[in-house]
Amino acid sequence: MMNPMTIDEQVDLLMQGTEYGDDQTRVNMAGELRQRLLESEREGRPLRVYCGYDPRTADLHIGHTITMRKLCQFQKLGHEVTFLVGSYTSLVGDPSDHDKTRPVLTETEVEANARTYAAQAFRILDPEKTQVRHNGEWLSKLRLVDLIRLAQNFTVQQFLNRENFAKRLAQNEPIFLHETFYALMQGYDAVAQQAEVQVGGTDQLFNILVAGRKLQAAMGQKPQVAIVMGLLPGTDGVVKMSKSLGNHIPISAPPEDMYGKVMSIPDFAMPVYFRLATRYTPAQVATVETALADNSRHPRDVKMELAREIVSIFYGEQAATEAERHFIRVFQQQQLPEAMPEFQLAQSTNLVDLMAQAGLAPSKSEARRLIQQGGVRVDGRRVEDIAQMVEPGDGSVIQVGKRKFLRVTSG
Repeated sequence: MMNPMTIDEQVDLLMQGTEYGDDQTRVNMAGELRQRLLESEREGRPLRVYCGYDPRTADLHIGHTITMRKLCQFQKLGHEVTFLVGSYTSLVGDPSDHDKTRPVLTETEVEANARTYAAQAFRILDPEKTQVRHNGEWLSKLRLVDLIRLAQNFTVQQFLNRENFAKRLAQNEPIFLHETFYALMQGYDAVAQQAEVQVGGTDQLFNILVAGRKLQAAMGQKPQVAIVMGLLPGTDGVVKMSKSLGNHIPISAPPEDMYGKVMSIPDFAMPVYFRLATRYTPAQVATVETALADNSRHPRDVKMELAREIVSIFYGEQAATEAERHFIRVFQQQQLPEAMPEFQLAQSTNLVDLMAQAGLAPSKSEARRLIQQGGVRVDGRRVEDIAQMVEPGDGSVIQVGKRKFLRVTSG
């Protein structure tokens, strides 16, 4: 299989953004990857690469797409990529990055979420070159005796020594038996697919490096190469991106909002965003990092480049350009956006009521809180009185936070 990139260039690209907790493991995985790529080239066949996604929620954020971008890199290098929907592993819930038991979903809930996953993934992956499978294909057929034979490859100590389980044990938090099944199930995914490469996040380190490779070896297969990606921090730049923490950037966010959220991340987080969330090569990322380190470029300009790149991934170059123009106009030049939604008002209305009715706040209590915290402006002036009225026909512009605008018209 011919490829325009050298093997060294391919290894550098595919190992970009990986984290293993120690340097030797990274060296080992890079060496194994190099060997697999050489075999692939020599035999003229693609590698079998996959990543599993448990549809425990319906919507994805940029943090979820880091592994998808890595799959896309394999795809562009000509390899066979499988987007594995964890239709059965989702029923258990991965305990890897949780300090408490995750709720067990029903099959109906999993299926409803799964229907949205592939469609969202295809905003990054090539649908014509992506195989979508559900691990219920093989996990649903396992018998109790099969599970026993899988389990005999592991000790209880291996599971209890995992950081999250050890922490829960020390705090006298319950660890339910079904949680230990997860690693066995994911490990068997690799066996069932005869996977040569598995992509995942650092929260999957045990499941991929230990469970998957160990079960493959026990079943007479060559252990898969583990491509373990670092986790993308949220807009705070520190904590893992999470919808529950409110530091996430939804991939369904409008271009202007997505651009603005990227611009809100702290400067120190930019390098990891370039490494994990963009299409940049290792050499391009190194150029950006050098420019930041030697102050040859202003951090604001670098961040705008980052925001343009991320928006263009999901919406295209034109939308990214328009989102940047919107940001410059509204936030840098302190001007109103060229277009904004309108709300027809028939009579004098309290601002709190109007905000709730127009969707600028989810409730009246939240509208009052936003006003009291100084987050609401009318015609550029900060509102301090929750009793303020808005009159129809005066064309007032209401601004909530940095990104929500609404023009009041007569109706």
